[in-house]
Amino acid sequence: MAEARLALDDRLYAYLLSSEPPEHETLRVLRERTRALPEAPMQIAREQGHFLAFLIRLTDARRVLELGTFTGYSALAMALALPPGGTIVTCDLSECWTEIGRHHWRKAGVEANIDLRIGPAVETLDRLEREGKPFDLAFVDADKEAYDAYYEATLRLVRPGGLIVFDNMLRRGRAADPEETDPDPVAIRNLNAKIAGDERVDRVLIPVGDGMTLARRRVP
Repeated sequence: MAEARLALDDRLYAYLLSSEPPEHETLRVLRERTRALPEAPMQIAREQGHFLAFLIRLTDARRVLELGTFTGYSALAMALALPPGGTIVTCDLSECWTEIGRHHWRKAGVEANIDLRIGPAVETLDRLEREGKPFDLAFVDADKEAYDAYYEATLRLVRPGGLIVFDNMLRRGRAADPEETDPDPVAIRNLNAKIAGDERVDRVLIPVGDGMTLARRRVP
């Protein structure tokens, strides 16, 4: 049987969404609020929120790290899926965007489960390494040029058997173009090649949203 590659037109994408579980009402409100921002394309897709929540439940993750939360949709989707006592440490540079998130986290009743760290992610990651508390899952959706540094840091921070999830790993197809010289897609292309050959992890790149890479830290 030939390999199947399915293009998602508007009709099929609408069907996909209609076949997903119901979106939490506060998630829907936050998504609509974010849609009005000029930076709205930075938000993860609705099906990615479902996917992240599924991964939280699948792995029974209780301690989660997020790099880049924007207006907080991904953090909220994951926080709603956490077991009792679960925590998300989420990092971002913008107090303006994250204040939108805080409002909706509070509205959904999960603000106490989200530890927001404002500042450069590399500095926050250094502090987290010094704290020495491992994470079950990490989601990375931040500065693309720093993805390699984030990969190495999160690989140290997640426990053996823990999961790292990267967003935008196809970069709207630009990562696959060998003529592309823009630093963002070049950084993504280089990291894709690195992870593909990295025997420290089990890994898969899937065409969800703008491409998501899942890397599971192998147990020694």
